[in-house]
Amino acid sequence: MKPEILFEDAEALVVDKPAGLPLDRPRAGGESLEDHIETLKLGFQRAPVPVHRLDRDTSGCLLLARNPKALKRFAAAFEERLVEKRYLGIVAGELAEAEGTITLALTKVSTAKDGWRMIPARKGKPAVTHWRRLDTRGGLPLVEFRPETGRTHQIRVHAASGLGMPLLGDPVYGSGNGAARTMLHAAGLTVPRGEKPPIIAASPLPADFAVLGFSDG
Repeated sequence: MKPEILFEDAEALVVDKPAGLPLDRPRAGGESLEDHIETLKLGFQRAPVPVHRLDRDTSGCLLLARNPKALKRFAAAFEERLVEKRYLGIVAGELAEAEGTITLALTKVSTAKDGWRMIPARKGKPAVTHWRRLDTRGGLPLVEFRPETGRTHQIRVHAASGLGMPLLGDPVYGSGNGAARTMLHAAGLTVPRGEKPPIIAASPLPADFAVLGFSDG
């Protein structure tokens, strides 16, 4: 599960994270992004550090900073909502509308039985996602999500509770049926850098999207 490099310069890397590769070492063991950090040094002394997070199942664009100063600036850009993020997801059924904006605040809950998850809550942290349907194959819509905020599981919860239809394969906010993983892909990332040219990266749709009939074209 070697991550391909989509963008590289002296202060940043964007890698194409494969679905199924977690950022942190799983408690039960197994491969993680940490196994590839040494390779991703690419001749630099410092190891690159992820600036944001992608779920284990989510594939696509992941930004890593190559020095502490860059990490601080990139993290601030995410915090200040300056980063443009484009995700593609397959939802588990037909949608009544073609596009819209979901505004649902989110909070974390935890139970001994089910573990933790995010839920909509009036007193939660604000979360905003713009969406539009791009295509439909076999009754399954391909949806573009452009989140303004970066809450944990935001798109997954907004699909299930905002669209009324979870992402295909999502075992937490949906039935988990229809796909081997939660069908969400971080397709594009643009990070402004002041006077420097922005970081711009795009990741092609993975093979499991293509199997269901979807393509970048």
